[in-house]
Amino acid sequence: MPEVTEALGLPAEQVEATLHAASLAPSVHNTQPWRFRVLEDRIELHPDHDRMLPATDPEERELRLSCGAALFNLRVALHGFGVRPLVTLLPGKDAQGALATVRRGGTVRADDEMRDLLKAVPARRTNRRPFFESGVDGRHRHALVRAAELERSWLHVVDTRQEVARMKEFVRRAHGIQQQDPGVLAELRSFTGHRPDATDGVPPSSAGFRPEAQDEWMFRDFQAGARPDGKDYESNPLVVVVCSFYDGQLGELQAGQAMQRVLLTATSIGLSASFMSQPVEVRAVREELRRALGGMLVPQTVLRVGYSTPVPATPRRPVTELLMEPTNSTS
Repeated sequence: MPEVTEALGLPAEQVEATLHAASLAPSVHNTQPWRFRVLEDRIELHPDHDRMLPATDPEERELRLSCGAALFNLRVALHGFGVRPLVTLLPGKDAQGALATVRRGGTVRADDEMRDLLKAVPARRTNRRPFFESGVDGRHRHALVRAAELERSWLHVVDTRQEVARMKEFVRRAHGIQQQDPGVLAELRSFTGHRPDATDGVPPSSAGFRPEAQDEWMFRDFQAGARPDGKDYESNPLVVVVCSFYDGQLGELQAGQAMQRVLLTATSIGLSASFMSQPVEVRAVREELRRALGGMLVPQTVLRVGYSTPVPATPRRPVTELLMEPTNSTS
């Protein structure tokens, strides 16, 4: 098994901390579909195709979105160690098979905003529990929109009654299609429920509550426990759509970084978030959602945002399991 080595002018222990921060990114069912190759002059981010979900994510679109989120965490961690990350997306023959390479672009001093994001990396959780009914104010909404813009993406806020009703229908329809797909259900079951000593997946402590008929939004059942009395889900969460400006792998990687900056920004200002990604996982519904957004923006994921009680962290694989042999590089 490879060992963490020095890279980018950092000692091995700081490189390991950087990769651990990257591994704290969200992914579908917490599959953690990323791997890293550490070389003296760069860190390469690779997809882990063995962790793809062929029924839920047949095009590996969400896999790349998750890897983009891990890349953003890696960038933030490097800022914390004084390294300015120089990122190349889809480097091609310079790093065969990599989604991104990160080199040292000089030194940098983290500003207050970056320090807040760095603190949010280990604190961020996907919160599947009910949110409070209190809404998200305009100042915080603006902060989330700005976070996406800083990563060359767009955050569409589902705001009007008509938009909310239409989004509920998209979620309901996509959820119904997936409920009829044995492959999707099998993938969900394989990464949820009681799995002692698992280093991936969604354990019962992070599964939220079991969906019930009175819920206004359709939520996935992560094999959660029975719902306590009086613990209904909120009726009107803030729903936002992370969008890229174009189709394809580059847009997905940029949107993944934007998604993570939005999530870390939300964490830093006291907000919770979870995913309602069914409408973007079902191609036909995703195309309808795109048309509803005007046709120019490419919807990449849907987030539910609000205020809630804290939730525990989901498990993570050790960094050593994420490493690739450095000798395999072709560059």
